[in-house]
Amino acid sequence: MFNNKTVLITGGTGSFGKKYVKTILDRYSPKKIIIYSRDELKQYEMQQEFNAGCMRYFIGDVRDKERMMQAMRGVDFVIHAAALKQVPAAEYNPMECIKTNIHGAENVIYAALANDVERVIALSTDKAANPINLYGATKLASDKLFVAANNMAGGYKTQFAVVRYGNVVGSRGSVVPFFNKLIAEGASSLPITDERMTRFWITLQDGVDFVLKNFERMYGGEIFVPKIPSVRITDLATAMAPGLGQTVIGIRPGEKLHEIMCPADDSHLTLEFSDHYVLRPTITFASRTNDFTVNKLGETGVAVAQGFEYNSGTNADFLSVEQIVEMNKLAEA
Repeated sequence: MFNNKTVLITGGTGSFGKKYVKTILDRYSPKKIIIYSRDELKQYEMQQEFNAGCMRYFIGDVRDKERMMQAMRGVDFVIHAAALKQVPAAEYNPMECIKTNIHGAENVIYAALANDVERVIALSTDKAANPINLYGATKLASDKLFVAANNMAGGYKTQFAVVRYGNVVGSRGSVVPFFNKLIAEGASSLPITDERMTRFWITLQDGVDFVLKNFERMYGGEIFVPKIPSVRITDLATAMAPGLGQTVIGIRPGEKLHEIMCPADDSHLTLEFSDHYVLRPTITFASRTNDFTVNKLGETGVAVAQGFEYNSGTNADFLSVEQIVEMNKLAEA
């Protein structure tokens, strides 16, 4: 699907972008891969690792609509990964979070339409479902913008979809590198926000593979949610440092005890497939189908029961301490 195609990744110097580029280069022969981001040092460092002839590095901010328009010329597929993601930072800097996560999403949409991009997938987060923090609220707004953009497409061919998943093992800003740092520094205990806390858990490679597959599945308007396991934060700490104590420090600003990816209030819109869920749009599209029961790959979904909620605390699939150890090893490979 990506052979001889041009792909642009916003926020492409992040953990997802690097793994995505490696995967695409290993599996396909793209015409161009464009890394769009605002940090020239990270781009310079990434160029040392990924310097294939198809690679292009484009300095720019998603807040800059004109620069986005220029960057998307001749682009076939877009992955929108750029975002301000740190929950406490968003609480303390709300306007900056809004400018990047909401206004930046608008700019991606307008640039994609203006350049007749074929397909766009925006990366979302479990924090966008029933949000209690600003980061989650801005990502919910972003999700709504990308879904509604399918109505804006009109005579254009551009299709927009969203991928929502949980915590990525070992990604920048996640708890795993933080715990590793404390362990390496000889900490006597690991800080635990709350002993009851759970999170959805996914490897970076699984996240990339899920996004790639959804480019093939999508009609436009879907929110794709993978079926993934949960972890207990206490089990994660035990897996990483079995001999170390754990100190409860309390929940940080804007944190939840458990995360949700498919809210109960959206159960009437939720379809279950073999390895994922799809949240159908709340709005009706003028020129596109609202029947997502069968996707473009011919996979068939069924409606979930009314009141169904996909919650990290009530998930049927929890990783054991031993499984967490193995998953962390996979993430480091």
